[in-house]
Amino acid sequence: MRKLNFENGDKNVRPTLKDSVADPVAHLVAWHDGDHRAAIETLMEDVRHLREQLALATAAMSAGYTRGWMPDEERNSR
Repeated sequence: MRKLNFENGDKNVRPTLKDSVADPVAHLVAWHDGDHRAAIETLMEDVRHLREQLALATAAMSAGYTRGWMPDEERNSR
């Protein structure tokens, strides 16, 4: 998780991102009471849901809207 850090304590200065000390993996496993399998299952469900959302967005979006770019579910498609 990242927190906004204001330089010199002045809120009128552009904020910079600062990494927090929280470990997201440890947090996920703790959320599932130490059950690593349940944590992975939750992540897999999230991936499935996000892929469905991406497929819906891809179907609803025209190439002109994105100037020719279309989303792809593959990581190395850039």
